Amino acid sequence: MTLDPSEVSSMVDIVTEVFDGALPIYLGVSGSDTRKVVSAVRQANRLSIDGYLVTCPYYTRPSQIGLSRHFEAIANAADRSVVIYNIPYRTGVNLSNDALLALAALPSVRGVKDCCADVGKTGDLLARRGPDFSVLTGEDALFYTALAQGADGGILASAHIETAAFADVYARMTAGDQPGALLAWRQLSYVPQLLFTEPSPSPIKYWLCRQGLIESPEVRLPMTEVSAELASRIDAEVERRVAA
Repeated sequence: MTLDPSEVSSMVDIVTEVFDGALPIYLGVSGSDTRKVVSAVRQANRLSIDGYLVTCPYYTRPSQIGLSRHFEAIANAADRSVVIYNIPYRTGVNLSNDALLALAALPSVRGVKDCCADVGKTGDLLARRGPDFSVLTGEDALFYTALAQGADGGILASAHIETAAFADVYARMTAGDQPGALLAWRQLSYVPQLLFTEPSPSPIKYWLCRQGLIESPEVRLPMTEVSAELASRIDAEVERRVAA
């Protein structure tokens, strides 16, 4: 949200060099003005990415028709895949399953990052979606629940910290070992709770910095760094893991 266009280009260059085609790379795009988002997508089409993760417009709170036309315009402007990001508690609008499934008929719309935080709505979407439309939860605390309902995976901030453990929950579930997945999740579920005690991504950046994976926990306003109380809790957890 606070990166300059030149920083976005640099970030994409670094990530594509590191992964060298081993993993698909999707660029987050957001905005409330459809024209500006379409322009941003057209400019980003020159970058070495595989697709876009696009949020619903925030603040303006358009109708379902307005949301549909917004995403249709973006899908038509993109020359690669689009994943819709539905997160109503940040945008003020909740894309309906009817609208989302209609958008799924567009060739470039390949899936959704589902942060509706409504298990019933997610279940309805999973029951009705087609075989080529991916549903990926963005609710870190509901990762196991979403997988148990049939979700295809997750786009999870907390997985920056415990990547292998989150992958293990997914692997066990997809292998049909639901009891094993539940056991693994119970040992992991405190991580999202800790990391979302204060606004993300400040806690995650602090933890990654303590691990030596990034140089600084810096965030840009209006975000602020973690409180001393949360920093001490993260410090204790990092030290516990090192001792183990």
